[in-house]
Amino acid sequence: MQKSSFKLRWKDTLLEMLPSRGLFIPKTKELLICDIHLGKAEYFQQNGIPLTNNLDENNFERIKKIVKKYSPKKLIILGDLFHSKYSIDKTLQKKVEDLPELLKTNVELVLGNHDVGCDIKNIKIFDIKKTKHITYSHEPLVSTDKKTLNICGHYHPKINIKNNGDKLSLRCFAMDTNKNTLYLPAFGDLTGGYPCKKSFKKWAIISEKEILKI
Repeated sequence: MQKSSFKLRWKDTLLEMLPSRGLFIPKTKELLICDIHLGKAEYFQQNGIPLTNNLDENNFERIKKIVKKYSPKKLIILGDLFHSKYSIDKTLQKKVEDLPELLKTNVELVLGNHDVGCDIKNIKIFDIKKTKHITYSHEPLVSTDKKTLNICGHYHPKINIKNNGDKLSLRCFAMDTNKNTLYLPAFGDLTGGYPCKKSFKKWAIISEKEILKI
């Protein structure tokens, strides 16, 4: 069944999975995205691989669009805001530091492995962020706590759908129910992905307006 969003409940908290590659929590008005990888095109260009220069601009526009639609009190980026500290010029850094003012909301970053060495102002930075029943991280955490949900990024989950020799590779939300871990899809346009385990629950992103439970 295709929908404009899918809702998942953890304890007393409702989580809304969005086809625009974000997760919205109505109770706290928090909007979560991950793995934007700003500066990735420039990083490849530095190594002689020609890629378009408008990828970052597209990602910024999509961030503005999703924030405008859901009006969160807080935008939380679960790691890999940047692709590399070596591809951050002054223009890109200023755009990121201006995000709270531009979006009219608080912006927080849970550090990812690609954010190492990045220095930004106006954005709160965490290694891991914890609430009563939910822990936010970039990489999945090893935990035996069955009462806590781990929401993370890092893996860029995808699902392959086959039909008579044709194959589609789609971004998806993925839930490992054995480890209470919810993986978010990569938000950035220039990102690869890894196939989900068969045991995971999956919600595939069909378009910017449709999401499908697999």
